[in-house]
Amino acid sequence: MSSIDVADVRWRWVKTAGRITGAAAGLTAVSAGLLWHQASEARRVIPMAEAPPPRGDGLYGAKFGGKPLSLVILGDSTAAGYGVHRPRETLGALFATGISRRLRRPVRLHRLAVVGSVSAGLPYQVDAAFEYEPDLAIILIGGNDVTHVSARDAAVRHLGDAVRRLRAADCRVVVGTCPDLGAIQPIKPPLRWLARRWSRQLAAAQTVAVVEAGGRTVSLGNLLGPMFEAHPARMYSEDRFHPSAEGYARAAAVMMPTVMAVLGTDDRAALPVAEDVRDLAEAADEAVRAPGTEVAPAGRWARMRRYRWFSTRPAAAAPVPTGDPSGGVVGYTPEDHQVG
Repeated sequence: MSSIDVADVRWRWVKTAGRITGAAAGLTAVSAGLLWHQASEARRVIPMAEAPPPRGDGLYGAKFGGKPLSLVILGDSTAAGYGVHRPRETLGALFATGISRRLRRPVRLHRLAVVGSVSAGLPYQVDAAFEYEPDLAIILIGGNDVTHVSARDAAVRHLGDAVRRLRAADCRVVVGTCPDLGAIQPIKPPLRWLARRWSRQLAAAQTVAVVEAGGRTVSLGNLLGPMFEAHPARMYSEDRFHPSAEGYARAAAVMMPTVMAVLGTDDRAALPVAEDVRDLAEAADEAVRAPGTEVAPAGRWARMRRYRWFSTRPAAAAPVPTGDPSGGVVGYTPEDHQVG
């Protein structure tokens, strides 16, 4: 990235702060300078991607036989699994192994997510996905729309259109909404507070667009924040921005019940422990405040669900056995971490 590009990114963060607070013209020299400095510091601490993440594409669960379920992973660096070193540690591989074991059916994975992608890149990923006649698409997108200060309406429209196109092709869709960038340690207050508000606003708008298009969402928010704050060396990768293998395992465990539910299974983990039906806008707002919540279409309304898999070991619980990358998340087993 050139010095001009870096300066542009830093100034976009300052403009984001003004837009969020509704006082762009009123930013003082001191406040603008502080935000500029914080954006510069975050960019210094968080390195640029130097190599693509490992690919996990291929057939999982071949031993089960039968026609493979076609799974595509779309979105940004989190969807791609940036920050880990082995294919089996990526989100795509975790989902493919988990689905295969629970359906006792082979799963063919195609990872089409792109490191650094914003929502405007989704149309191209969907075009590529259609080549594989997907049965299920899992999308994680939004973080880069915040850091690049993408127009929120345009970003949400791109996501909604992507879901609508996939559903028209009879592909089931699950979307992990924008994570809370305020939980990222290299981003300091007050920039952290502003990033958190922007992230939540985008996540709520994404929820509405996805459900209206016929997909389901799972709110990620600051879901991993408390655990990441308590165990940053375990939960973050080396760049302190993307999750580690254990962090990805936890995210997959939280989304897996919705994935199984959308596939129409009677898997034990897909049984909700809480359920409510509300106006879509209200459901979206509530889901942002309650990470791990699924929002799904229910006629003119939206159905909110929470699953048992959302539970994790309390901080005072016994240490998680070595070799369990899920950190003891309910419903996730070490065997699910193995490829094929």
